[in-house]
Amino acid sequence: MVTATLLCHRHFLCIYSFFAVAVLFPWRTVAGDSLKLRLLHPSPPPTPQQALLLDSQRLSVLFSSLSSASSAAGKRPEPPIAIAAPVVSGASTGAGQYFVDFRVGTPQQQLLLVADTGSDLVWVRCSACRDCSRHPKGTAFHARRSSSFAPLHCYDRQCRLVPHPHPEQSCPRGRLHSPCRYRYSYADHSTSAGFFSRETATLNASSGQEIRIQQLSFGCAFNVSGTSVAGPAAGGAHGVMGLGRGPISFPSQVGRRYGNTFSYCLMDYTISPAPTSYLLIGDNRENETSVGEGKGGRPSPPPPLRYTPLQTNPLSPTFYYVGVEGASVDGVDLPIGAAVWAMDSSTGAGGTVIDSGTTLTFLPEPAYRQILAAMERRVRLPRVSVGGVGRGSSGPAFDLCVNDTSAGNEPSRRLPRLGLRLAGGALLSPPPRNYFIDTEPGVRCLALQPVSSPDGFAVIGNLMQQGFLFVFDRDRSRLGFSRSGCAA
Repeated sequence: MVTATLLCHRHFLCIYSFFAVAVLFPWRTVAGDSLKLRLLHPSPPPTPQQALLLDSQRLSVLFSSLSSASSAAGKRPEPPIAIAAPVVSGASTGAGQYFVDFRVGTPQQQLLLVADTGSDLVWVRCSACRDCSRHPKGTAFHARRSSSFAPLHCYDRQCRLVPHPHPEQSCPRGRLHSPCRYRYSYADHSTSAGFFSRETATLNASSGQEIRIQQLSFGCAFNVSGTSVAGPAAGGAHGVMGLGRGPISFPSQVGRRYGNTFSYCLMDYTISPAPTSYLLIGDNRENETSVGEGKGGRPSPPPPLRYTPLQTNPLSPTFYYVGVEGASVDGVDLPIGAAVWAMDSSTGAGGTVIDSGTTLTFLPEPAYRQILAAMERRVRLPRVSVGGVGRGSSGPAFDLCVNDTSAGNEPSRRLPRLGLRLAGGALLSPPPRNYFIDTEPGVRCLALQPVSSPDGFAVIGNLMQQGFLFVFDRDRSRLGFSRSGCAA
């Protein structure tokens, strides 16, 4: 494993985009346009018990890696740079994934990628075959078949942004082309290694126009190994689309041309048929829908976004951190000190990550205990015991479950309302269905979990985010959100 790689968490957000006949638009876009990608959740989704176990395993690995990064950083006099610690993947957990049907090359080759809000590198599995007739289409990218494929030279500036398999070796500047080699090592010892290159990718715009993105930097991986990227847990994916905050992530490479902003709405995937979710790259507010009617029967404008600053953790700069300042249950503030939510800049521990790939929400243990006690006092439905539930059972478990069969068609009205007060005065107060989830017919459990590790941090998972528009304004380093709904 390399010692100077990118710290990232798998937190997978995966996307699906639709493509028509390709027409080359070299970055020419319609005013107010954005890239529009459809979000798909795996079917069937993991059960709550599976999600709890898998999320817990992934975060345990991540916390230990963050601790290692902190120890390594303490040995260096200079501050950590963007690429400074082991890549950590939760791909092997299989929870919270979405996929993107990604087309790359000239002519286009279609591959399935996992898109990761907690990493930066875009990479695809590659094949160097000369006679590729025995290789089924869509299993790897065949670089020899693409006229637009171009490996970067090892002295290209962008080559410095990826971890190298042999960083001690110098780059020859002779006439022969010395490709930029990279090697990503994941926490479970899975690897993606190959040539850092440039290619043309094809995506749809919100206007319906098809956009071909030229000279997209990506990893062409000829050597992929390990359960999280090559085994059954990878879900058949052929690579990863990094959506993090680093300079080589997909939003960083294309975002400048679209306002350096991306947004998504995650709809309730337990509904059948599941409503459509989208990810937009650009400052187009298409995801935001109008609510109600204004004067003259015209749709009223959507409510304004509430904003909270995005914070940066120097030891894990890829993640999207937000500042939580307090919590309430049914509007009553809980006595949770500010230090409980704070980030320790020296160790990288603490703080809160907004994440689309973790299913449940994980909170600092002192805060969790206060919230759980308040929920238990205020819940107005019968308590029940479910197999595998409760801290006395082996492995992770749910602490509070209720029987909602007596609540009629609106059990949420009899469940307490959680609120998280964020930096900047914004209040995130999802409906109870976002954190009381069905575990059995007629049974709902509190989908919150404690983080007890001293090296851990809080995570606002995708269940808590459902039904909200989230806007990641990277230029202004802020996160906007609204309950205005999501466009289908």
